[in-house]
Amino acid sequence: MDFWKPRISLLFRTGITILYYIRNVNVAPLFNVFYNGYMIYLGSDHAGFQLKEEIKKYLQEQGVQVQDMGAFELNPEDDYPDFIIPVAQKVAGDKEGKGIIFGATGQGEAITANKVKGIRAVLYYGGSLDIIKRSRSHNDANILSLGARFLTKEEALDAVKLWLEIPFEGGRHERRLKKIEELE
Repeated sequence: MDFWKPRISLLFRTGITILYYIRNVNVAPLFNVFYNGYMIYLGSDHAGFQLKEEIKKYLQEQGVQVQDMGAFELNPEDDYPDFIIPVAQKVAGDKEGKGIIFGATGQGEAITANKVKGIRAVLYYGGSLDIIKRSRSHNDANILSLGARFLTKEEALDAVKLWLEIPFEGGRHERRLKKIEELE
């Protein structure tokens, strides 16, 4: 079964993506079934706090397992590394888990997360969603950093949904990631 589990998972995710984009099928029931299997870790500072809470609510409504690593209240004096480092450490220790982090621009948060071995954090603060697709399909990103001051709730939700649906392609991309891992 261990041999087939990742292959079935990849086929399932690919099927969901095809249904969503080609036929515009409502994939919410399939989303629930697939994403109950692993944890999504969330973290933000004060600048991303409100958007984190909205994304957390959406994910929980979809039946996704979420662990909020803070901030737990709006505090303009907090520092993002205090919340981003624990998310990155959790994701690094959970090979199937993913993280979504939030800040004003998302830049400092992505830089911080990428200091943790095994993390491939990517930044999104608007523009083409092709960036999101490639971050997963080509780079197997395991943390998505969102710039809360540059995204509407709807834009952030679109990015998160897509990021969670897109599978890693492997192949030549896997070879490239192994070369990066050798530096860690």
